[in-house]
Amino acid sequence: MRGYNIGRPVILIVTALLTNLLVTNVCILFGVERGMAGDIGFVAMIIAALVTYNRMMKGRRRK
Repeated sequence: MRGYNIGRPVILIVTALLTNLLVTNVCILFGVERGMAGDIGFVAMIIAALVTYNRMMKGRRRK
């Protein structure tokens, strides 16, 4: 387990969940139905997780 960083998965999960929450709430504020807002939030969560993962791995690949 050498070199394993516990912070990276935590940051990834927190970023995804906060993005989901924020996008869902903004959609509801703009009058989108709750079900559709949840779906949009889920898609935004997946995109945010992929972007965060790619940014974290970019520095690792260059070594």
